[in-house]
Amino acid sequence: MASQTRTLISSMQVSRTRGKVTYRVVLTLFVAGFAVVFLFPLYWMVIGGLKSSSEVIQNPPTFVPHSWVWSNFSNAWDDLDLGTLIKNTALYSAGALLFQLVFDVSAAYALSKLRPFLGNVVLFAMLATLMIPFTVIAIPAFLVASNLPIVHVAIVNTPWAIWLPSVANGFSIFLLKRFFDAIPEELVNAAAIDGAGPLRTMWSVVLPISRPVLAVVSIFAVVNVWKDFLWPLLVYSDNTKATVNLGLYQLTNGTPPEIVNAALAIASVPTIVFFLVFQRNILAGLGAGAIKD
Repeated sequence: MASQTRTLISSMQVSRTRGKVTYRVVLTLFVAGFAVVFLFPLYWMVIGGLKSSSEVIQNPPTFVPHSWVWSNFSNAWDDLDLGTLIKNTALYSAGALLFQLVFDVSAAYALSKLRPFLGNVVLFAMLATLMIPFTVIAIPAFLVASNLPIVHVAIVNTPWAIWLPSVANGFSIFLLKRFFDAIPEELVNAAAIDGAGPLRTMWSVVLPISRPVLAVVSIFAVVNVWKDFLWPLLVYSDNTKATVNLGLYQLTNGTPPEIVNAALAIASVPTIVFFLVFQRNILAGLGAGAIKD
C-alpha cells in the first residue's frame, strides 16, 4: 500500500481550479517576499556604487540612480587594490580547501569505517568545539599562532595562519562522517576481499560516491575563508597580505561611500558566482545519505 504524505492542503483541494489558483498565488507571494528580503541588500549595495557622491548621501534616498556613475567601480578597483586583496583571499581559500579535503576526509573516514578506539569520544570532543563561540578562543588561538608549541615558530602574516586553523573543522568532519556511515558496509567489505587496503578503499570506493558531500564541504571551506573577518584581523598586520574583508576595512577609512559600495559589490562577485555554479551540489550534498543498496 502506497504511503500518503500529510500536508496542510490535500491533493484533492489543489487539483480544483480554485484551490490551484489560491495555492499558486500564495506560493508566488511568499517566494517573492523572501526574494525581496534576501536580494534587496545586494541591490542596494550595487545601486549605491553607481550613484554620485551627493546622491548616495541624499535623504530621502533614491532607489534608482539619477546618473549612473560606472567609473566608481574602476576607481574602487584601482584605489583599494582589490586585485591583490582578491588574489590573497583566493590563495587562502584554495589552501584551506585542500587541507580540509585531505585531513577532514581522512578523519571522517577513520571515524566512520575504521572505528578507532575511543572514536566516539574524539567525535564528541570535535562537536563540542562547535558550541564555543570563536570570540572566546580568539586570543588563545592568536597566542598559539604567534608561537607554535614545540616548534616555536610564528605563523602570523603567513598563509599558514589561515590554513592550519581551517583544518580543525568539526562540522565538516561530522558532515562527512554521517555521509560515510550511510555507505553500505558491503562495498567496503567487497573491496577488502579484493585486497584493497583502507587507503585504497577510501580512494577508489568511498570518494567516488561521495562527490555531493565533498562539494558541500568544499563550498563551506571557501566561503568561510572568504567571509571571515575577526581572525584575519588578528593575524595579518601587513596590508599587502590581508584578505578582501580585512583590506576593505583597513583601506576604506576616508574613502567616499559610493567607492566603498562599489568595492563591496566587486568583492561579493566571486562568492555569488561560486554559489551559482555549484548550487546543485549544495542541494545534493545537504540531502546526502540517501544511498540505495
